[in-house]
Amino acid sequence: MSRGKRYDGEQKLNVKKVFAVIIAIAVIIMFIIGINKLFSNESELQTKAVALRYFPVYTNEKWGVIDSSGNIIINPEYDEYIVIPDNSKGLFICTINVDYANNTYETKVLNEKNEELFTNYDLVEPIENYDESNNLWYATSILRVSQDGKYGIIDTNGTQLVACQYDSITALKGVDNSLLTEVDGKYGILDNVGSVIIENQYEAIEPISNRYEEGYIVTDENGKCGVINFTRTVALENEYDDIKNVYGNGKYYIVQEGNAWKVVDTEGNAYLDGEYEDIVSVNGENAIVVNDDKYGVVQIADGSSVISVNYDSITYGTGNNYIVENNSKYGIINTNKERLVDFNYSNIIYRSDANFYEATNDDYTSDLLDTDCNVRLSNVIISELNIDKGYIKVRENDQYNYYNFRFEQRSSNEVLNTNTIFLSRNEEGKYGFVDKNGNVVVNYIYDDATEQNDYGYASVKQNGLWGAVDSRGQIAVSPSYNLENNVLIEFIGKWHLGQDLNLYYFTDK
Repeated sequence: MSRGKRYDGEQKLNVKKVFAVIIAIAVIIMFIIGINKLFSNESELQTKAVALRYFPVYTNEKWGVIDSSGNIIINPEYDEYIVIPDNSKGLFICTINVDYANNTYETKVLNEKNEELFTNYDLVEPIENYDESNNLWYATSILRVSQDGKYGIIDTNGTQLVACQYDSITALKGVDNSLLTEVDGKYGILDNVGSVIIENQYEAIEPISNRYEEGYIVTDENGKCGVINFTRTVALENEYDDIKNVYGNGKYYIVQEGNAWKVVDTEGNAYLDGEYEDIVSVNGENAIVVNDDKYGVVQIADGSSVISVNYDSITYGTGNNYIVENNSKYGIINTNKERLVDFNYSNIIYRSDANFYEATNDDYTSDLLDTDCNVRLSNVIISELNIDKGYIKVRENDQYNYYNFRFEQRSSNEVLNTNTIFLSRNEEGKYGFVDKNGNVVVNYIYDDATEQNDYGYASVKQNGLWGAVDSRGQIAVSPSYNLENNVLIEFIGKWHLGQDLNLYYFTDK
């Protein structure tokens, strides 16, 4: 019978064997940890969370719809561009049966399940609008419908907001929440929920500015102009020959009687009556005026000089500051007649949405100034100004850097905090991608590249051709597209952004 060996007394260990066993175990543990780290790093690169959006797509000379993951939602089988008024909603307006000779067409509205909607109307259309740069946009919450040649409004759920009773309904150009209606040649205004703001009794209606809250200039049958507020109150009676599209804080308006321009207030008081050839704008209690093609700034109340009428142009900046042109160079002067910025720039604009001045140099780079006119960034080129996320992306010294609107530099993973990979450039000028910890995810093999977009894809360029990698850094589209004529380069799956940004569509051609 075999028995286990019994040890009597203290036994001595074989140290060499024990040490070898310990080393072997340590190696195994290190190997396991290394494997775990490898898989752990890989698992850290999660697929980017993408909001569901919809986009027109063009392929094989037909139009369809894809979603923000690149999936086809509506098969590309339509001859005309498909309008998506709000790309967060599955509502697609298809134009069909177009007769170009007679200028007639029909529409069909589909949802994301390819079901047809709103079939009880003769025609269902998006409401187009254009900003001051003539960029196209659509009303997102409402649609125009027609029955028997008359027009009304529904919301995107199909609820009738306005019965089909108007001869026409269009957007008031450049202004949200303002629909220009026509009945028997007379014009009025509706808001986006169908409330009547101005009755149909005017020959023409224009906005005071691009903000509907600031009111409308209305022209009556005698050709006389007045102002009606969005609150339906009359700011100025129809007694002027012309009124400028200038907002003066709801208090002042620039009007013309005969050949003379003046400023009037809502109480009927007149200022600067006929004293200047032109009055350009009202800013607080001051007005920009023109005589002999020279610009200056005066106080409205008493006409006293703020900035002498000696300059080639003047536009209001912010606070007490005015952007002034002198001999084709631009500077900034305040209402105390202090020159805050010398006339050294080829142009200066105030970016009101981000609250800073952009001053352009002769070499087309820019200096960025805060509202106190201190230069905060020099000789940069603005690549992106993202108002929603509050950052500026600039090119400086051949690098792209990020700043918040206080001009504090931020890293890309601070600014793009929902991204899974981040653009990186090595000393040789090649591009790759790193993760949030700086670990290389995509090797430095590309000649150019973009940051990851909202849909998880980053564009990459190699040997003159563009492709894309996905949110884990894997090749989604091998570089195969010549996109040199594209203003923006962006991919969603195999689809890339088309050339015409006014249409904003994706294609695989």
